Amino acid sequence: MTIDSLPGSSGYLDLFPERRMSYFSNPYVLGLTVISGIGGLLFGYDTGVISGALLYIKDEFEVVNQSSFLQETIVSMALVGAIVGAASGGWINDAYGRKKATLLADVVFTAGAIVMAVAPDPYVLILGRLLIGLGVGIASVTAPVYIAEASPSEVRGGLVSTNVLMITAGQFISYLVNLAFTEVQGTWRWMLGVSAVPAVIQFFLMLCLPESPRWLFMKNEKAKAIAVLSKIYDIARLEDEVDHLSAALEEERQRKRTVRYLDVFKTKEIRLAFLAGAGLQAFQQFTGINTVMYYSPTIVQMAGFNSNQLALLLSLIVAAMNAAGTIVGIYLIDHVGRKNLALSSLSGVIASLVILSGAFFAKTSGSSNGIYGWLAVIGLALYIAFFSPGMGPVPWTVNSEIYPEQYRGICGGMSATVNWISNLIVAQTFLTIAEAVGTGATFLILAGIAVLAVVFVIVFVPETKGLTFVEVEQIWKERAWGSGYNNESLLEQGNES
Repeated sequence: MTIDSLPGSSGYLDLFPERRMSYFSNPYVLGLTVISGIGGLLFGYDTGVISGALLYIKDEFEVVNQSSFLQETIVSMALVGAIVGAASGGWINDAYGRKKATLLADVVFTAGAIVMAVAPDPYVLILGRLLIGLGVGIASVTAPVYIAEASPSEVRGGLVSTNVLMITAGQFISYLVNLAFTEVQGTWRWMLGVSAVPAVIQFFLMLCLPESPRWLFMKNEKAKAIAVLSKIYDIARLEDEVDHLSAALEEERQRKRTVRYLDVFKTKEIRLAFLAGAGLQAFQQFTGINTVMYYSPTIVQMAGFNSNQLALLLSLIVAAMNAAGTIVGIYLIDHVGRKNLALSSLSGVIASLVILSGAFFAKTSGSSNGIYGWLAVIGLALYIAFFSPGMGPVPWTVNSEIYPEQYRGICGGMSATVNWISNLIVAQTFLTIAEAVGTGATFLILAGIAVLAVVFVIVFVPETKGLTFVEVEQIWKERAWGSGYNNESLLEQGNES
């Protein structure tokens, strides 16, 4: 058996084109993806809903209205929880499985939503935000890995990107919910409490879904794993997939049975993979996406549109474009490839940020021409149009597929933690930097970071489109030790079988 003949590889699918699967060809896999992706919906909903809810929280609690520190704490405590949840979520995934990790995330998220809805004071509300964050953090690690491990390699990118689509859909829904509950008594309690509903729905639906077949193989539950794989592949490809999986995971078990966090940095090929994965997650945030999502109403008002209603409407359009762009990304990621998609996305992001920067520089120079306000809004729309198909899904997709099985949970959790920490840094510093150096200069800084991201992707991120997990692992070995290193060892067990 050669690498090109591995099940799911491009060579294998060229030999057996009738075994190639499309995004919609297996309703079971698609259903599993959507149900798992409800965690992404919760992730997106929470990041979007708090901006509208905070307006009404300030009305109810005068102490919050008078303290910007309390306002920042209410917003950022969910990010703090997400950092902790993501950091621990990798270990939970590896120790107890992807299914149980998802169920735990749902329980914690539901508890947080209930605590927020009934909070008698801001401090109990902050506790609820922490719990919500813990649930979101665990889910942000678990969903991409669970989907990737149940996906055929030729559609893995599109299926994992569906989780990102759920995130953007959650953000869009949050804007609609903010509008829907504006005239309802207990406004902010409904906004925050209603998020428990999808968490409860996912909990009960997940009870009907299986554990990840790869995790089952790692835990020596081969019969259960084969039962899951039989719902994904037809009988001809099933036998090849089972043989390949058995061989690859047996070798992994022999190499190392217990993985600790420090082990990620001790092995050169794992270190390189983590650098690529964590770097992508950091650049996703530092190129400004959540600045746009958190502060799009503020940016619109900065551009000269002072009506709250108009600002909210334009922000709703931004959220809709984000979701629509992600749908485009689902198609492109398995056709154009991860690396090419990221590079083209970043190129558009740089141009968009330069347009935004120019618009704000012109406005602060004293020009009263209304065209600069519209130019800022156009720059904002172009930013979303370029970011959402590429740098939205690519970091999560790449992180779900670049690590060996035994490292996948831990490395996925660590890279998601990098994402959440970067998210927190950007959210906490954007307005401060904008006040210090000006909005135009701030967007120019983000454009400079995006240029660095282009260089990073070119140098450190390999193309993984359509590759099996074994083929991806071989890429890192070759990058670490040279192209001749251990070329056949990955397939030793396969040859013996």
